[in-house]
Order: sequence, then C-alpha cells, then structure tokens
Amino acid sequence: MSRIKEILKYNEEFIRNKDYEPFEHEDSVPNKKMVVFTCMDSRLVELLHEAMNIHNGDVKMVKNAGAILRKPYDSIVKSILVAIYDLQAEEVAVIGHHNCGMSAVNTDNLRDKMKQEGISDETFKILDHAGIDFDAEFHGFDSVEESVQQSVDIIRNHPLLPKYVKVHGLVVDPQTGKLDVVDLNDETE
Repeated sequence: MSRIKEILKYNEEFIRNKDYEPFEHEDSVPNKKMVVFTCMDSRLVELLHEAMNIHNGDVKMVKNAGAILRKPYDSIVKSILVAIYDLQAEEVAVIGHHNCGMSAVNTDNLRDKMKQEGISDETFKILDHAGIDFDAEFHGFDSVEESVQQSVDIIRNHPLLPKYVKVHGLVVDPQTGKLDVVDLNDETE
C-alpha cells in the first residue's frame, strides 16, 4: 500500500472516531499572536512545539528548507505579512537548527542528482537564460546563526512590516530542543 493510501485509510478512522476534537480551534487567529518561521526538518515536527510550549492554534507555522530567506518578496515573507495584517500576529520568530541539511548542500552534487533523475542539461541552460542562478538558489549556509540573522534582518527591515511587530532569531538543538538566542527584539519589555 502506498504511503498516501495508508494516510487516507488512517484519516477515515481518525474522522470516524472524532479524534480531531482535541484540535478544534474557533478561528484562524493564533492564540499567541505569533508567526514561527522554521526549517522543514522532520526532527522538529513535534520537538519544536514541545520545546516552545506551542499547541494547536497557538501560532502560524511557516517552513522551508533551512528557514532561509534571501529575497524580501518571496512566498515566505508574503505568508508572514498576511499573518500580521489579516491574522493579528504581532511577533515573528525565525528558528534555524543545528546540524541542518542546508549547511551541507553541495550544488554540484545536487545538480548531478537531478541529472541522474532525468533533468536535462537543456533545462539547466533554460534556467541560466532566464536569469536563475542555480547555485545561488540552492546554496545553503555556512553558519546557522548568520543565516537566521539574515532572515531576521530581511523581515525586520521589510518596508511593509508594521513598526510594532517584533522579530526574533533563535536556533534550536534538534536533539534536546534547547533554544539559543541569535537576536531577541525585546527593547520594550
């Protein structure tokens, strides 16, 4: 049985047993009025919530590979701004993690793997011609702290970000859940 079929079979039972009831939330406004932007690493799925005392309905969670922002108008920033303006979020926490796979991305190896899976040289030439720098797009980072700070700075200095929104930077240990502060925006507290 495929994984998605296993999930769908489980979901039928989940609905039948009303196992969703503990997760019901009145509306889409986050209880803690916060957006958490973090890495998609599967080790963080439950650990980060526990380490931060976050429960269903508490925050808006936005993820990508490495919690990396490089451009102020990408889809991550759009999600953060919508959460602020339409969903009453007042704080943003950018949370990277130690031992992140994005710190080890080798773009030459990634390109080779793509070619092995049937992506043609012509496709890479089209990307080049369109002005898309493959290496710049897929390069990770050398320091998780510097990467988190870069993401914090892009959000904090965004021209569409209201002045009252606090933006913080943290790094979590994916083994223990310990949070290390990179940049804490708490001047009013």
